[in-house]
Amino acid sequence: MNLKDQLQPNKLPKHVAIIMDGNGRWAKLKGLLRTIGHESGAKSVRTTVKSCAELGIENLTLYAFSTENWNRPKLEVDTLMKLLVKSLKKELNTFMKNDIALNAIGSLEKLPEPVHKELQSVIDATKNNKRMRLTLALSYGAREEIIHAVKEIASKVKNNLISEDNIDESIINKHLYTHNLPDVDLLIRTSGEQRISNFLLWQIAYAELYFTEVLWPDFTEDHLYQALLNYQNRERRFGKTSEQIK
Repeated sequence: MNLKDQLQPNKLPKHVAIIMDGNGRWAKLKGLLRTIGHESGAKSVRTTVKSCAELGIENLTLYAFSTENWNRPKLEVDTLMKLLVKSLKKELNTFMKNDIALNAIGSLEKLPEPVHKELQSVIDATKNNKRMRLTLALSYGAREEIIHAVKEIASKVKNNLISEDNIDESIINKHLYTHNLPDVDLLIRTSGEQRISNFLLWQIAYAELYFTEVLWPDFTEDHLYQALLNYQNRERRFGKTSEQIK
């Protein structure tokens, strides 16, 4: 039995998030430019998105570009931005064919105008698609997101729109970039690194974490299925005992 056939459809995570790491190391190992690694990584994005949609996973969030990534060499940043525009134009038909809605979170106003324009165009074109929501975290940092939420809530408290006594998890959720997404069930990180890197810190409070040595350009359907099988074999207790869950 292959890995895909071993998956239990009724136990799939509703929200998978992926830290796509290892493009640069993949290229270095092959004696190639880092930009070639990013281009190869785009192929893994396409494969993973289609596989998740076919499986019936409702939400997939990809860490595409962090707030810290702006500090990388200008050539690499420019290449990443051009690759993003190219990929958005290329994948629009795939999104429509597979009924995938595109979403984006982060400080999107910091993106170059052509990138922001193309991104919004694809978001608008796919907004009525229902099969899966693909969210790209772009110019994203979780700490920045939380600071943004705190400032918005503080402003509303100051203007008597919210009582500080009523501030709870739901209020905070409503002011995060991910207000229209459920919490993450499974977080995957490739390349062997075992850290969160300022990604969805609030939303992964009870997520299952899965780390793989595979570099992102080498990440295939079977690697995705392996991560999902690992997830399905875990006991998610959310603070309860095993006896309570059973």
